[in-house]
Amino acid sequence: MKYLRACVIMACLSGVFFARAQENTADTVKKTRVYLEHADTRSFNKNIDDQRQVLNGNVVFRHDSSFMYCDSAYFYERDVSLEAFGTVRMEQGDTLFVYGDYLFYDGNIELARMRRNVRMVNVQQDSSIVTLYTDSLDYNRITNICYYFEGGRVVDVENELTSVYGQYSPGTKIAVFNDSVCLTNPNFVLYSDTLEYSTETKIATILGPSVIESDSGTVYSTRGWYDTQENTSLLLDRSQVFSGEKILTGDSLLYDRANGVGTAFGNMTLRDTAQNMTLTGHYGYSEEKTEYAFATDSACALEYSQGDTLFLHADTLELITVDSTSRYMRAAGGVRFYRSDIQGICDLMLFNTKDSVLHMYGKPVLWSEKQQLSGDSIIIYMADTTVDHIHVPSSALSVQQVDSGCFNQLGGNDLKAYFYGKNVEHLDVDGNAETIYYPLQENGTIEVFNYTQTSYFSLWMDEEGQMKKLKWWPYTTGKTVPLPDLTEEQKTLKKFAWHEALRPVDRYDIFRFYRRKTTETDAPPPETDSTRAVDGMSSVPETIN
Repeated sequence: MKYLRACVIMACLSGVFFARAQENTADTVKKTRVYLEHADTRSFNKNIDDQRQVLNGNVVFRHDSSFMYCDSAYFYERDVSLEAFGTVRMEQGDTLFVYGDYLFYDGNIELARMRRNVRMVNVQQDSSIVTLYTDSLDYNRITNICYYFEGGRVVDVENELTSVYGQYSPGTKIAVFNDSVCLTNPNFVLYSDTLEYSTETKIATILGPSVIESDSGTVYSTRGWYDTQENTSLLLDRSQVFSGEKILTGDSLLYDRANGVGTAFGNMTLRDTAQNMTLTGHYGYSEEKTEYAFATDSACALEYSQGDTLFLHADTLELITVDSTSRYMRAAGGVRFYRSDIQGICDLMLFNTKDSVLHMYGKPVLWSEKQQLSGDSIIIYMADTTVDHIHVPSSALSVQQVDSGCFNQLGGNDLKAYFYGKNVEHLDVDGNAETIYYPLQENGTIEVFNYTQTSYFSLWMDEEGQMKKLKWWPYTTGKTVPLPDLTEEQKTLKKFAWHEALRPVDRYDIFRFYRRKTTETDAPPPETDSTRAVDGMSSVPETIN
């Protein structure tokens, strides 16, 4: 009995819940209807279709806030759908107008399919007009999005965009284009695989492989945005800007096309194919009009010539164009450079491409093979990208290590070193010339020490760096001392300094942090300093071609 009573109660409750569920479902189903507002004639043909109304002449339909106009139509009132023919027009409010030759409208899902000679006009808030042209357009009134899939064209006051597939939202003013996208602007043309465009802000968002071509250059990018009104852009994912013979690359680029200014952040590379030169760093800046370039944060310059590459690092690097024949490279702060035949350090370096002269300032030191040169400043004269001769105009010192603790030395007021290939062939010293020389015996040992002091001095060397010929004038004083009798004070000139510990040994070593000692002879820096490199040094390429 209790069991039967429980079953009855459960059945009653289930009936109540079911009835309420039906009521709730009925309430949530949207009741919709397409209204026929006007037609000159209306007819039925039950033999063909008893549900179809045939309408002719000035036909007008309404569904919610949308109106549809046509010359003739088939109206399926029970199915809430219609087909419109002739001059078809669909209006939604006073901002959206769609024209075509044929329309099928399904009121249940609020989907309009417009075909042949389709033109959609959207009036923007600023009263400007966006027009979409295609032959096949589907408009979903629920999502307020239009789709085309057989080729289309969107035109506004700034740009014209074409693609195979596309969609446009009159509400958000956002259009998305796919497959063979082309954005045409009076100043440039953008080709893309996938592009998003705002007809309100006139900003194109790059979502796939894209190329931007203009008179000033070409841009390659796969992700970023381009403001077509301001001609500015943010480009990501190793985008590239080609301007003349220069290529700017970075993890991210800010590019102002109107002013020809590019700013690169992260793994920046600026390559000049005409000058065979590349700037790298984690921040860079380039101006197309003035041909000025700047790099910092692990900055490095690479110059390729004669089958070899010069690697140069400084806190900041600048390329300054004076005119078509004159260009300066300026390196400032912690300058270190390496090439297989020459290495050097200084605080400031200037190089003029017009006369191929390189100036080093701020305690400069230069190495070539076994020879070390130093002075208050050093001037390097290039010939066909190789070193022709070097001028040390004051406090000149040339040092060559012969053995541990034994150094051939040549000092004076003014020094000139002439090269043959990669080796120093001839040295001239003018004013207060002093030399210390340790001649090698036939068995390679050192037995005596030679010291000479004169006003002018010339020295010729062989390919091994050994003295081949010596000339001095007008008056000379000197002495020869057996090696066992030599005191520590006699072994070196007063301004002697041996900087081998600071010498860059390869292309990576140019990033080594060093602190110059205040003593006369530099000792090897602590391991933490000599091995610490700036972040990004491993990104320096082997060479440039």
